[in-house]
Amino acid sequence: MIVDDEPLALDVLETFIDRLENLELVCRCSNAVEAYNCLQTQKIDLLFLDIQMPKLTGIDFLRSLPQPPKVIFTTAYRDYALEGYELNAVDYLLKPIAFDRFLKAVAKIMPQEQPESAAVATPMATPATSTSEAAYKEAFIYLKADKKMVKVMLADILYIESLKDYIRVKTADREIISYQKISFLEEKLPTDKFLRIHRSFIVALDKIQAFSATAVDIGKAEIPIGRFYKNEVLQILNQNNLLEA
Repeated sequence: MIVDDEPLALDVLETFIDRLENLELVCRCSNAVEAYNCLQTQKIDLLFLDIQMPKLTGIDFLRSLPQPPKVIFTTAYRDYALEGYELNAVDYLLKPIAFDRFLKAVAKIMPQEQPESAAVATPMATPATSTSEAAYKEAFIYLKADKKMVKVMLADILYIESLKDYIRVKTADREIISYQKISFLEEKLPTDKFLRIHRSFIVALDKIQAFSATAVDIGKAEIPIGRFYKNEVLQILNQNNLLEA
């Protein structure tokens, strides 16, 4: 359930929720009274709750509930953070809310074990260790995103970012957010085309435009090289550089 007196804020949260397979919007409420009525008739597991609302604030509303659901506060004001956490809120999101920050908040209450029906990559027609150029250009995976199975060509991928229980797959013209762990995808990708350079990043080797001892440049992004990955990453990058030269 989402509760906010600002229609635009409700629209943003509804859009975010619609993108995730494991969330379903049950009630959209513009005030605490509507929210209370919804709680009487629906089973609500998670409540996104604005704080500054007319007549009854989100904090006062939460205090009035004998058995509240899990709550993530959404507000434009930092001043209420301590009070929110004292009420055992799962998280406290400051507006304007970024999607990756929203994902991190939601991930705090998701089950630790990923359901099989979440985002499942299709088996690739090429071995995971080595891939011919012709086969690589035809290789793809399906990722579950926006409640659909989305086809992603491997050759289009710039990098993959971990957002805890989610991944962000970035291409030149779009990004796909999927409920999936980065380690699962790492096992499926051809190792001569992709490289894990950080606990949160896998990059496409042929998309690297420049690199240093601490980061690689891909497109407009500078992606850090993790401390524990540094030696192996630099060895591979320097070796590739020599081969290309």
